[in-house]
Amino acid sequence: MVVALMMVFSVNGAYAKDYVIGEHKVPVAKPDPASTYKGSESCKMCHTEKYDGWKTTGHPYKLNTPAEAQAFNSPPVPAPDGYTYDDIYLVIGGWGWKARFIGLDGYIITKTGADRKTNGSNQYNLATKGWVDYNPGAVKKFDCGNCHTTGYSLAGSQANKPGIVGTWEEKSIGCEACHGPGSEHIKAGGGKGVAIIVNKSAAMCGACHTRGGDDAKIMSKDGFVEHHEQYPEFLNSPHKELNCVSCHDPHKGVHVGQTNPTEGAGITAQCATCHSKQNTDFTGSTMQKAGVKCIDCHMPKTGKSAVGDIAKFTGDVKEHLFKINSDPNAKMFSDDGKLAMGYITLDFACLGCHTGKDKAWASTYAKDGLHKYVKPAAETPAKETEMPEKTPGFGLFFAIAAMIVAIVVRRR
Repeated sequence: MVVALMMVFSVNGAYAKDYVIGEHKVPVAKPDPASTYKGSESCKMCHTEKYDGWKTTGHPYKLNTPAEAQAFNSPPVPAPDGYTYDDIYLVIGGWGWKARFIGLDGYIITKTGADRKTNGSNQYNLATKGWVDYNPGAVKKFDCGNCHTTGYSLAGSQANKPGIVGTWEEKSIGCEACHGPGSEHIKAGGGKGVAIIVNKSAAMCGACHTRGGDDAKIMSKDGFVEHHEQYPEFLNSPHKELNCVSCHDPHKGVHVGQTNPTEGAGITAQCATCHSKQNTDFTGSTMQKAGVKCIDCHMPKTGKSAVGDIAKFTGDVKEHLFKINSDPNAKMFSDDGKLAMGYITLDFACLGCHTGKDKAWASTYAKDGLHKYVKPAAETPAKETEMPEKTPGFGLFFAIAAMIVAIVVRRR
């Protein structure tokens, strides 16, 4: 893909830089040709509510100092075996799923142990609090700045670290990663001065929420969709004419986690907002009464960022395909396992909960009418044969009469 680069000036104006963002390294759009980066803290004074909400999301934590990575985790994320945090320059992630580590030379740590010759055990998974291998033993440069930093340029090496490809103006995904450099907006006093960029296109989010060369293809590996494939999934879904912000507030977190106290805070539209008929059908159904939600079946965790259990058809990233293929013979992945299809198969949609069943069983239910399915009430088991009293209270009458007779006889 040929990328036309825009020449812009750095903060100090001393030299020209080409700023890019995303998997395809697309040139950064700017509110004004003279705009430079000022950092997310500069936005806080006027946009306090947006800033505070952004801090609850995962975006500010894509790249962290050792102190930052430990601050929002309890217990703190440990350093790899054979290292202390004095040996760590930056932590990649550490929020939500996993943590990888950049050494003082800028290279990603791939060898561990007391002698630092053991290949692997260099990625820490938060869910399991355990270590797994990531490119064990390889010489691995940090070349992820296009999606883990703001104001990224391919020129040079950050802090002159030989293992780092490129430089950036702010680590992690800050306000200006999506809105563009804000110096002129700030200088003009915001408002009706130099308006900041507000790009509501799904492609804006898709710059980073994709991987691989073709956005129309959904990359997969080891029985799961690869992480950060939400945009290709979305393009293959029935909702592709919508935008991410149709349902998401990008300034608020979605799931409860290290920095977000409110589940669903960043969801601005529920499924029922548009799918009113299905919601009406679903209300009162067996699944609704059991606590099942739309997203349990239509957005299962088909993706894997850190951990997944293929036997339970459950990863750790929800998908954005929404469409379920009810054919029991449909395959979720290509024969070589490198691509996911444009739909969800019944194993991921159903068998994560209905363990011990198979797709053939699921297909008998996954059809028109499922949303309003009500399980027939079980027949009440017949009691042992007994003779019912024909007159209510008649037996009680005889019992009382017998007691009276006994008392009279005793007094005689």
